[in-house]
Amino acid sequence: MSAPTQKPRIELAPWQFECGGIVLGHGTPIPVGNIEGLGSPTVRAQDVDNPVGDGTFPGQDFYGPRTVRIEAGIKTPGDPAKAADLLARLQRALDDPAARTEPEGRAVLRGRWPGHEVRRLYGRLRRMEATSTATAVHGWIPLDIEFAALDPRWHADEASHLQLSLDQAPVRRSVTAPLGAPARCGSADPAQRPGWITNHGYTSAWPTLRIHGPVARPRIWNTVTGRVLELTTTLRDAEWIEIQTRPGTCWALRNGTVNAAGDLTPFSRIDLFTIPPGRSEIGWSGEDPTRTCRLEVSWRSAYTAL
Repeated sequence: MSAPTQKPRIELAPWQFECGGIVLGHGTPIPVGNIEGLGSPTVRAQDVDNPVGDGTFPGQDFYGPRTVRIEAGIKTPGDPAKAADLLARLQRALDDPAARTEPEGRAVLRGRWPGHEVRRLYGRLRRMEATSTATAVHGWIPLDIEFAALDPRWHADEASHLQLSLDQAPVRRSVTAPLGAPARCGSADPAQRPGWITNHGYTSAWPTLRIHGPVARPRIWNTVTGRVLELTTTLRDAEWIEIQTRPGTCWALRNGTVNAAGDLTPFSRIDLFTIPPGRSEIGWSGEDPTRTCRLEVSWRSAYTAL
């Protein structure tokens, strides 16, 4: 799957939000009155009723989607035409086919809290309703906006990147897969360990990995989590495989079109290959006599709050 064309990032000030290219909040023509959903996301409790007595047996608690509801209003005093144009732009953001009809489609809600950098949610824009048009003639249209973040985590707005050639890869450990307890790496100067990566957030982040050939049997691992991804395939020069690990969009594609998930070994779990909070190290190995192959890793630090 080819990457979409990147649009210029819109800068946000504190107390501002952006979705579909429209900025809402402090200092904009769309002031925000109240926001719900910035606390803990909904919980999907897995408790089981006691079949022979009172109470329940506790199960695992998983997070469901984070629903962010924004009460706002278009405010363009004396200019109803401008208010109508802003409402139409917001409705077009809701109607974006790429985010609405494709299974892997996601809309993005960006926001900035005082003292923090801009962070983002991935999900679907589910409601963009003008709750009244009685005052539209005066340039005032109250709005009810609902964004369902299918991934409840907040992510850094700016992605981090790492590129490794084979001669930069850390020394391969003598380990077997699947790994159990985290493999600890010794202390070293980060300048001498080009595989160091940092997740500045509070929860695990989901990387995107792209392997560029020529290389045979590429193998990628994280020295802190112990997780490994290994492919039983050979890439020629100018060929590549991209692995996406984010929930809801887990896939491995060869040259952007061919499903390569079948080339992963049985212990290679895309859905568990995460970057833990703090610093960890990415290593990789493969067979390439030309020493020209490379691994590209990109990720966004993940947070539990805006």
